[in-house]
Amino acid sequence: MRFLHDAQPPYDLTYDDVFMVPRRSSVGSRLAVDLSSPDGTGTTIPLVVANMTAVAGRRMAETVARRGGMAVIPQDIPLDVVTEVIGWVKRRHLVLDTPITLAPSQTVADALSLLPKRAHGAGVVVSQGRPVGIVTEADLAGVDRFTQLGEVMSRELLLLDADIDPRDAFNRLDAAHRRIAPAIGSDGRLVGILNRKGALRATLYTPATDDTGRLRIAAAVGVNGDVAGRAEGLLAAGVDTLVVDTAHGHQESMLAALSAVRKLDPRVPVVAGNVVAADGIRDLIEAGADIVKVGVGPGAMCTTRMMTGVGRPQFSAVLECAAEARRHGKHVWADGGVRHPRDVAMALAAGASNVMIGSWFAGTHESPGDLQQSADGRLYKESFGMASARAVRYRTSEESAYDRARKALFEEGISTSRMFLDPDRPGVEDLIDSIVAGVRSACTYAGAADLSEFTEKAVVGVQSASGYAEGKPLHASWQ
Repeated sequence: MRFLHDAQPPYDLTYDDVFMVPRRSSVGSRLAVDLSSPDGTGTTIPLVVANMTAVAGRRMAETVARRGGMAVIPQDIPLDVVTEVIGWVKRRHLVLDTPITLAPSQTVADALSLLPKRAHGAGVVVSQGRPVGIVTEADLAGVDRFTQLGEVMSRELLLLDADIDPRDAFNRLDAAHRRIAPAIGSDGRLVGILNRKGALRATLYTPATDDTGRLRIAAAVGVNGDVAGRAEGLLAAGVDTLVVDTAHGHQESMLAALSAVRKLDPRVPVVAGNVVAADGIRDLIEAGADIVKVGVGPGAMCTTRMMTGVGRPQFSAVLECAAEARRHGKHVWADGGVRHPRDVAMALAAGASNVMIGSWFAGTHESPGDLQQSADGRLYKESFGMASARAVRYRTSEESAYDRARKALFEEGISTSRMFLDPDRPGVEDLIDSIVAGVRSACTYAGAADLSEFTEKAVVGVQSASGYAEGKPLHASWQ
């Protein structure tokens, strides 16, 4: 990457401060751009779900990996639970979504409590493992909540073969004027569910899979306590990337934790962070990190900068840290500060090999929280920072009351925030579509066929606040 007119300013920049200049391009189609990350994590799109309790759970991990990204399960989750989640994600189908299953004797209330857990908004009614009906939110509207599903379910099912080609599945659904259909195995038992968008996406995305063809998943470990023990447990469970994580990554505890992890001889990429300067990159790489997370303070749930004054504008942090990592043959993840697809593109232009997203994905059907409704009828989920009093309370649940009360006095994050679902993009796949479309197009503007070329060829300029505002679309007339 180079600055327009080679005019790098003497001050640090956020994503809003920069723009990209189009260049002569021989890339004929955005679909021809290879978005696979070069950092060894196996992602086929450069997106990683941040290890936040309100964001990264099993549903999120499954869905994002199916589209080529990867989720990081937080370090606060007990090891036995994480082990079960890893195994569950590894058993998911590469094309079919995991269905919500219900019995004919269950009630409308049961279905309504479960349907918001999936963006497709449908549940399959099964008997002895075989689909006998399907229910959607539209079917249940206005129905008494104690009504059994056998009385209201749709019985005329379009059944797909579990190994059907996604293009054929799309055509069958379209021809039958069906939005969604169960998929069955050769024994007639339910395997998964597929809707038209899911079938279409399966032709456009390549899942992030391990050497045995199973979906990838990452997990985090902190820098305190039995670091080696937890890391060893995660590796034994089959985790694909190990993330050693703390808010201030450039400290002795991190270096000791990395040393402990390296002694286990992990055969997976080791990520460590967070830092924002070249010296932090050097020290963490020397201690054993393959990838370093960059970002202090840019996250939507983070109050570090307002509390402490510590942090750095994210574009400049990624730019400096990525350059240093390249000198050592390593990589960086840009962690935090993205609000729009353009921000992801700018992080990649600055040299990131993957971009971590947290709060942006919290307001989706796939995040772990329960769907709630505001007074004005808008749907939302609660999110919170991992250094907030709420997160600290969860993290220290086994400590004494005194120690928990003492630690709760020091927080650097928001304990509750409403992340509203976008009515047009309520699922994480909807957001991924938007982000990937933007990044692919940015690559074609730069004349880049892959992410390495994009970092090399991108030309970036610096803009004023009014320059940024000029680029925003108008959803209503300015008159």
